[in-house]
Amino acid sequence: MSELSLFNKDKLPAYLKDLARDEITKSMVGGGGTPKISIKGSVFRKIVGGEEVMRNEDRAMNMVVLTSATTEYRTFYAGVFKEGENSGPACWSSDGVKPDSVIPTPQHSSCAECPQNIKGSGQGDSRACRFSRWMAVALENDLEGDVLQLVLPSQSVFGKGEKGKLPLRQYAKFLDAHNLPITAVVTEMRFDTDSATPKLTFKPIRPLEKAEYDVCRERSATTDALEAITMRYTVKADVASDAGEEFETVAKAAAKLGVTKPKVAAATSDDDETPPKVKGKTKEADVQSVLDQWADDDE
Repeated sequence: MSELSLFNKDKLPAYLKDLARDEITKSMVGGGGTPKISIKGSVFRKIVGGEEVMRNEDRAMNMVVLTSATTEYRTFYAGVFKEGENSGPACWSSDGVKPDSVIPTPQHSSCAECPQNIKGSGQGDSRACRFSRWMAVALENDLEGDVLQLVLPSQSVFGKGEKGKLPLRQYAKFLDAHNLPITAVVTEMRFDTDSATPKLTFKPIRPLEKAEYDVCRERSATTDALEAITMRYTVKADVASDAGEEFETVAKAAAKLGVTKPKVAAATSDDDETPPKVKGKTKEADVQSVLDQWADDDE
């Protein structure tokens, strides 16, 4: 059996399909926080305890969005990034408006006016302060398995797209135009092979079945899901008297995150565009009819 087969519970023997992670396995995994899906090197990688435990080299993977932070986070790293170093950002924002209050030396009092937010302040024409959208997702073939953290870089969130290959914002707008929650459909995430750096695009595959939807709604309200979308960074010893203390920057807002009803915040990028429209928008769209129409238009 290949590593990839273990991603798919349908390929497991019947007596193993419904097993959950046991305490023995958890004790061996140790710390490291929420399991993650990394897109490093344009490869889907499952990270547990800070280590890669599995990879899927297919160009696409199907998942369900369980919940999401309600805005893009911002992070600024001082100096040049070096592979393998995990020093954490020098400044960050969990509301996208101002630096979090625990930061001893913020780059500016306002994210919009910060010099690190100017195009060209980073490499090339990029911004030194980066946007990212944090989500909790489950794999289509393992909805009752691990809740996985997926952190999307700005180029996977904003920008132009085309039907079947939309960045996250446009994809959410397309679904919202048809009264379809992003949490009610199976979503394909696919690497954009024209991008020099890892970039995902999104496409709806099918509506969730009632039993699947119920499972996902229940999982969206779990501690694991909240952990996946909560920004945490450690203030370094040389800049804080309480060195090593871990700050939960959005914990106080947990009750307001709407973990069972994610929403898309207003655009915060110059590259945000209106998504492609589909024919015959309906007031109360049927999920399958919208997906069928998308498929028909592709033929």
